[in-house]
Amino acid sequence: MINVRDSLRQAANWHRDKLAIVSGGRELTFAEAWDRGLRLANAFLSLGLQPQDKIGVLEENCLEASDFLLGTAIGNYVRVPLYKKNAPEAHAHMLRNTGCKALVVDKKHLHEIQGVEEIVDCLEHIIVRDDNYESWLSTFDTTDPNPDIQLDDYYVIRHSGGTTGLPKGIAFTHNAWMNMERDWTYRCPTIEAGDCCIHVAPISHGSGFLFVPLWFSGGFNILESKFDAPRLLSLLADYGGYLFAVPTIISDLVAHYETHVKEVDAMSFDKVKAIVVGGSPMLPQTAMRAHGVFGETLHQMYGLSEVTPVVWMTPKEWFGQVEGSDPLVAAGRVMPFARIRIVDESNNDLPAGEIGELVLQSDGMIHEYWNSPELTANKFFDGWMRTGDVGRIDENGYLYLSDRKDDMIISGGFNIWPAELELVIGDLPEVRECVVVRAPHERFGETPVAVVVLHEGMSLEHQTVIDTCLERLGKLKRPSAVYFRYEPFSRTPVGKIRRNDVREQFWNDGAAMGGS
Repeated sequence: MINVRDSLRQAANWHRDKLAIVSGGRELTFAEAWDRGLRLANAFLSLGLQPQDKIGVLEENCLEASDFLLGTAIGNYVRVPLYKKNAPEAHAHMLRNTGCKALVVDKKHLHEIQGVEEIVDCLEHIIVRDDNYESWLSTFDTTDPNPDIQLDDYYVIRHSGGTTGLPKGIAFTHNAWMNMERDWTYRCPTIEAGDCCIHVAPISHGSGFLFVPLWFSGGFNILESKFDAPRLLSLLADYGGYLFAVPTIISDLVAHYETHVKEVDAMSFDKVKAIVVGGSPMLPQTAMRAHGVFGETLHQMYGLSEVTPVVWMTPKEWFGQVEGSDPLVAAGRVMPFARIRIVDESNNDLPAGEIGELVLQSDGMIHEYWNSPELTANKFFDGWMRTGDVGRIDENGYLYLSDRKDDMIISGGFNIWPAELELVIGDLPEVRECVVVRAPHERFGETPVAVVVLHEGMSLEHQTVIDTCLERLGKLKRPSAVYFRYEPFSRTPVGKIRRNDVREQFWNDGAAMGGS
């Protein structure tokens, strides 16, 4: 039975003297990293923790984060990553919901869990990674505990971002995780020993899907504690390899390159093998500019916290010409290991090209939410999962996302999908990124408004934005108002734009748009 731990251990044995981890000016070989994982697994054992016990972690990318990923796999513990910058109440919910018996927290984030032990009854141990961590870790031996692992044992319980309501527990077995790792690497260029992956997104979440395949293949992982555009560009030029990034990271990279690097010191990105973009749709204009910088390295994928990826586009597919399709505005093509249907409100299949809700199946999919039977009953039916995303699939298998069902704007009885307006507004050369949300309207109930981030040094007229939407989408779908800003939107811990924050500013002040 092939589980995550055994595959990690096999690679550690075969590549023991090769470089495995780079972070904060420190380097570890596979043997060194594995020994640290063994010590941490034995540290957990010394606390009385048993295989399949849940252990929470609050950290950023760092060398010690690889200790935790490896140590929990070695001891057959279940990782429960928390999101940095979440409120203590959200951390408490995730720990309580999963029954965590222990929590590992970096000293930088201690303030975020203040008092959590008093409100989470199941929590027995808090391990603080402070200046004494190294000496503490060294007191434990490197004996392999080698507990039995079944394929249906849990490997990790992640949570939804929790930007609205309580975060949902999303539990993956070893079997599901290995299936997803297969899917992540199926369309990527082949990972070879000595390749690297640069992680600026958390390895506890999306970027972690590439950590494990790099380890399996004898590559090394560069763990960066935060995203910094100039540093990431230098790393990509020096090391190349693989990168997972949300669209906002790509937008920031391209903006910095075009503003500060291109005319002064043009970099070569010949060593880059694949930049995988996911998390949310990318504006076509941004994609084309990124293609101009990074060339034939950009891949786009779509998936959910519950399963990912389910669609994928290689550079040739994304930026090529396909009769009957428009790849530049697509999310990707449906993968062979996934099934996607577009259904109406009664779960009836819709023909190619018609818009409805996406429901999907995949070998890597979860089949229930942790401790949420009612939510599970609402989201899963007959082996399919409702995504809450709305879109269409064309006859070539390209998926086009319209929006989340929750984000739809109903204005005067007409349905308006924000993504339609965002694509049009994003085509304007002055626009770096934009968000369209619903705002209250005296006559129509709701109306679309656009909040636009402009490129540095550029300006744009409000009416130009409105007239562009009027010309391309018609009167019903033009925004009632346009707001400009130069500072980026606030982001979730994994780099997505906090759309709810933008929307709420129009509802919290109690003022409705006019009646015309």
